[in-house]
Amino acid sequence: MSASYDLHDVPEVLDRREGPHGEIVLRRHGELLQIIANGCFLMDTSDGRSERLLVDAALAALDGRPAPDLLIGGLGVGFSLAHAAAEPRWRAVTVVERERAVVDWHLDGPLSAVSARALADPRTKIVETDLLDYVNETCDTFDVVCLDIDNGPGWTVTEDNDGLYSVAGLAGCARVLTPGGVLAVWSAQPSPEFEGTLGNAGFQQVRTEEIPVARGVPDVVHLAVRPAVRPG
Repeated sequence: MSASYDLHDVPEVLDRREGPHGEIVLRRHGELLQIIANGCFLMDTSDGRSERLLVDAALAALDGRPAPDLLIGGLGVGFSLAHAAAEPRWRAVTVVERERAVVDWHLDGPLSAVSARALADPRTKIVETDLLDYVNETCDTFDVVCLDIDNGPGWTVTEDNDGLYSVAGLAGCARVLTPGGVLAVWSAQPSPEFEGTLGNAGFQQVRTEEIPVARGVPDVVHLAVRPAVRPG
């Protein structure tokens, strides 16, 4: 862990907002910035290793095509975006974030320390909307889709996020993926059930990469490939 805090310190609330999906809070705990949604800890600025691996593993799983386009679901503390923007191979990086508060914390708040350079990159675009709505409505397509929205398919921030990890929700992700494109989903714990759902949604080459953590169950990245030719 690159940053730390005293367990006896009381976290300082920097911003608290009530949005369309409930309460979202940005707080400082020692050196760390933390995002809490509806009382559920989402992420902090302690490391970022798993967020970087999410992007790297997806790019490595791609078929070597030049200048791919990347869609990131969830801005979070900005580690995924910052890491993607530091990679010159991406042609464009689009981030979908439904919480206006999170966008504000990056544009002119404390989280700009993580994302300012990436947001200034002309390849970067922020879209403020719900990801499930976006993948079902946009005309844009991407070579890679990285999801870093919840603590995993079985541990969502809000109940309506469950639909994203269903066969129907994953079909939306497949809809915006180019043939042979890669879907990568971050999770705080392995989920064999979700691997099965990915297969049922028509994805191929489904696998899981573990990310060691200091204690407890490893984080994971679920990887899957949209077939080059759609079935049927």
